[in-house]
Amino acid sequence: MASRKSGQLLSDQSQKLLAVLKKRFDANPKRHKGVDWKRVEAALLAQPAALLVLHKMEQTGGEPDVVAFGKKAREIVFVDCAKESPKGRRSICYDRESLESRKEHKPKSDAGTMASEIGIDILTEHEYRDLQDFGEFDLTTSSWIQTPSAIRDLGGALFCDRRYGHVFVYHNGASSYYAARGFRGILRIAG
Repeated sequence: MASRKSGQLLSDQSQKLLAVLKKRFDANPKRHKGVDWKRVEAALLAQPAALLVLHKMEQTGGEPDVVAFGKKAREIVFVDCAKESPKGRRSICYDRESLESRKEHKPKSDAGTMASEIGIDILTEHEYRDLQDFGEFDLTTSSWIQTPSAIRDLGGALFCDRRYGHVFVYHNGASSYYAARGFRGILRIAG
């Protein structure tokens, strides 16, 4: 639980989260070659709002970790690195508009709203493909990705998965939802 006044984690929560993040960081050095944990920790301690976002990513099953594909030299990038699409973010349609368009059997939420509530962005196709260079993700699930407005305006949305050693991009109606489809997010912080 976060502090009610500040929207930040309590000190003991921050320490527990930092321990989880450090353990994951140390266990997966391939994801962030050349990135030093002390730099990451200092950046997080200087930006308590980022810790709260990472806490929400963790709570929804994302298993965030530092991934070295940031565009800026002083940027630290966290991405959901759960083996499968985060459990707490599945069975959702693409965005609020698609959720509201459903007449019946509405899912609990949508990817766009959940990402906003957590404080992250949904991965782009490029980011999703880059993530796959650091492991094999979504072997039995799939993840919504950012969809170009030309597709979304026609009622569609894009999602990805990894099958047969290859990353596939598919389309579906934005209002569709499946038990095995969620989304992965990204958080960029100054570091």
